[in-house]
Amino acid sequence: MGILTKRDGHVEVVTVDFPPVNALPVRGWFDLADAITRAGRDPDVHVVVLRAEGRGFNAGVDIKEIQRSEGFDALVGANRGCYAAFGAVYDCEVPVVAAVHGFCLGGGIGLVGNADVIVAADDATFGVPEVERGALGAATHLARLVPQHLMRTLYFTARTITAAELHAHGSVYQVVPRAQLDDAAMAVAADIAKKDPRVIRAAKEALNGIDTQQVHRSYRFEQGFTFELNLLGASDEAREEFLNGR
Repeated sequence: MGILTKRDGHVEVVTVDFPPVNALPVRGWFDLADAITRAGRDPDVHVVVLRAEGRGFNAGVDIKEIQRSEGFDALVGANRGCYAAFGAVYDCEVPVVAAVHGFCLGGGIGLVGNADVIVAADDATFGVPEVERGALGAATHLARLVPQHLMRTLYFTARTITAAELHAHGSVYQVVPRAQLDDAAMAVAADIAKKDPRVIRAAKEALNGIDTQQVHRSYRFEQGFTFELNLLGASDEAREEFLNGR
């Protein structure tokens, strides 16, 4: 259990494994950030594949950890951890291929929205349920997956969108049966890995440099409203309702 890494040629495979639903604790987000950053700095790594075990790719933060803790330490930790992990994917010195299955929610959107390539299983669904949890965040990354008005609709309603629908929008590169997901992601990664790594690393930096969206700053701006909602008590009420099944 935790963040697992495995080298396959010049591909670093980073696996998230936090049963039962891959809702990451504070430490998990920081460990994920460290694993991706280390991989990108290794000259022998040409590409990173980010995948997960279990029922779904990612269910966001561990709400139970936040509710168990006194004060705001866990909340601040989760926000800082998400910021670090999302940033590590975006700033990774080599391309990151996200292999997504099952649910990809909240923090999962932050990861895949900052990835360079998304390959998804045909059972994958994507969404940001933050408004139902009394929080805000990952609109920055959802906006990288769908057009502006659809992003707003999905955000306000907390509805999900399928991998096939995202493929139609061009943000998911390929949709495959669940059993073929890992092979499909590795095939894309292998295609990138065989290119001159000097060129690929320069290309990653160049593409980030011409990006029209300042993902670090815009996500941090979103997080400020989450802290405000916590001070107002709205977030705590929403989390308790969620944990108690309403």
